[in-house]
Amino acid sequence: MTHADGMPEATLSSDVAASGAGTDESHFLAYLYRLRLIERWSLMRNTLRESAAEHSFNVALLTHALCTIAREVFGKDVDTDKAVTLAIFHDATEVITGDIPTPVKHHNPAILASLREIEALASDRLLGMVPATLRATYAPLIAPNGASSDPAYAPLVPYVKAADKLDAYLKCVAELAAGNREFAVARRQIEAPLRASQMPEVQYFLDHFAPSFERTLDEIAE
Repeated sequence: MTHADGMPEATLSSDVAASGAGTDESHFLAYLYRLRLIERWSLMRNTLRESAAEHSFNVALLTHALCTIAREVFGKDVDTDKAVTLAIFHDATEVITGDIPTPVKHHNPAILASLREIEALASDRLLGMVPATLRATYAPLIAPNGASSDPAYAPLVPYVKAADKLDAYLKCVAELAAGNREFAVARRQIEAPLRASQMPEVQYFLDHFAPSFERTLDEIAE
């Protein structure tokens, strides 16, 4: 269940019930499945609504593409499997916090700092649901800055962040292609830093893959 504002009904204070304390039951994966109920772009008029679960899949797909480009085109030694795993979990805490629109999140430093604290609490809560024997595996994927501080994952963080930004850009492209100008400014704001990115993989993606997202089904089926 969610409130009218889209935020999950459960609160951060209900840790014991959520973790299945006193039993062998873990609610961790059941919670993550509810990412499909978390709606993104809630302040925007959408032609096609998108859930956090769909976004996570898209980011994983794009991360795989960027890492494959890095390996096969630019000869880099990138662990694609680990990067994709990191991408799958990159927004896991949103099952508790909901998706916070970027204009709200970055309105001022105080709001951003408060939201970072909330995300840390949500991360602790999710990890608290994981059986102790599995927690070390999931901690780098969910804990705030867990990946950045883990030598195995730290080099992969830029790929996931780039994929996250690319997915937002492609969402804007798709909405504009459908005639929805609600996303016109967002597209310009997101596209500019992508074009200026120092990652050659991003430029390769924008040149070779991104244009197709503006085509109709008939056009890409030719």
